[in-house]
Amino acid sequence: MPNYRRAKLAGGTYFITQVTHHRQPWLISDIARQALRTAITHVRQKYPFTIDAFVLLPDHFHCLWTLPAADSDLSTRLRLIKTFVTKHYGNQLEINADISISRQKRKERNLWQRRFWEHLIRDEIDFVKHCDYIHYNPVRHQLCSIPQDWQFSTIHRFIIQGIYPPNWGATEIPEMPESIWDV
Repeated sequence: MPNYRRAKLAGGTYFITQVTHHRQPWLISDIARQALRTAITHVRQKYPFTIDAFVLLPDHFHCLWTLPAADSDLSTRLRLIKTFVTKHYGNQLEINADISISRQKRKERNLWQRRFWEHLIRDEIDFVKHCDYIHYNPVRHQLCSIPQDWQFSTIHRFIIQGIYPPNWGATEIPEMPESIWDV
């Protein structure tokens, strides 16, 4: 098995992409949104982090998280969130996909891809580009024509707070960060 290396910086801000198993489109159902929200709230009690930006799409999510000053353990947080959703809501989600022998041996379900993509944010420009990527992603996936039409996004908070103008992304495609692979 490969030895995956993750950038670790205490107090760092990370761009994260987590994809569902075989890209099954279950994440925006009512029960899935409740499950993910509850899992995040539960995990943040013991392992706090700030959610700087978030978008939930049918088969994956993107987010920016900032960890506490003395903490660099991003992987545990994401693992616990995925485990919580699987353990407490897996049966209610009624995912109709076979569980491979490999997953059966590891006692894994069929909700999430094992791995996730992360990128350590380097500076303010990198942060802005990743926020823009997150908020424009539903348009890229042809789920809406303008970012404001996608309800499962922090773009609405950004507009209310005056970070983005009300028509952000409606007429101009934002610059995408170089670190992004096409998810």
